[in-house]
Amino acid sequence: MSINDLKNQILELKRKSDVTILAHYYQNIEIQEIADYLGDSLGLCRIAKEKANTEFIIFAGVDFMVETASIINPNKRILIPNPESCCPMASYLTAKDVKQFKRKYPNMPVIVYVNSSAEVKAEADICCTSSNSIKIAKRMQNEFDSDGVLFGPDANLAGYVEDNSKVKTIKMPEVGHCVVHTRLKSADIKVLKDKHPSAKILVHPECEREVRQLADIVGSTAQMYSYIRDSPSHINQFIIGTEKGLLERMRADYPDNKYYLANENMICYNMKKHNLEFIKYLLENPDNENFEIKVPKDIAERALTPIKRMLEYSQ
Repeated sequence: MSINDLKNQILELKRKSDVTILAHYYQNIEIQEIADYLGDSLGLCRIAKEKANTEFIIFAGVDFMVETASIINPNKRILIPNPESCCPMASYLTAKDVKQFKRKYPNMPVIVYVNSSAEVKAEADICCTSSNSIKIAKRMQNEFDSDGVLFGPDANLAGYVEDNSKVKTIKMPEVGHCVVHTRLKSADIKVLKDKHPSAKILVHPECEREVRQLADIVGSTAQMYSYIRDSPSHINQFIIGTEKGLLERMRADYPDNKYYLANENMICYNMKKHNLEFIKYLLENPDNENFEIKVPKDIAERALTPIKRMLEYSQ
């Protein structure tokens, strides 16, 4: 069966179903095209809470995103097309680790990146995304009147926050990172900039400091997309330093520009574990509990507070 045939079948099934399909920008383009909503972590959190007014939500993202949607929508059925789609970054920090850091630094607020497990979120004072991390770090330091903040699991994002907020960040742990964004090196950027000197460089804050320092724009996937959307016509060449799926979205929406992927290996294979066949199966079998993500009630209740605080502070 062709991709177009599958897409048409999915769209027909969706019209007959009480289902909303959410997809992260890092999904393959064919999944983006059948989704009701696209976004980054923060955007999809808001959509799941405010706009997905259906019994079922099919969430094409990695596990922590689907957990978050489940936590803030306890009365909805949240389905993941492939339960093996996980985020390696999240595994760098456990709830036990957070408790140990809290004992060592008892007066510091705990900020955990939304790229973390529900158990870790349950130990936090607040969650954050790459787009609101600086704002949240400043606010939490002021509220706690502390010397700094505990921040995990991404050490590169913690460094980005510290560089731009002047808030001291204690990294939980020092080695936490995104395997996709750390593939990008400053040498990759320099080679492309030499070839395309007029191109603007856009990178994600999960990249290493040496890469961020070479960029014109450091931002979340949504912030990078907005920059492309809002750029005047004479700015039309871009070096994209994040997962390939975002470049494909930009190319589809703004085809007159020229895009260069900063490193050809910037592909999140965990995000790409979803496919149209899985989504079609879920539309036909939404009651299959093997694909439903349900966070245990006690953990969900504790994790909800830092998530709600994140959403409130992001207004």
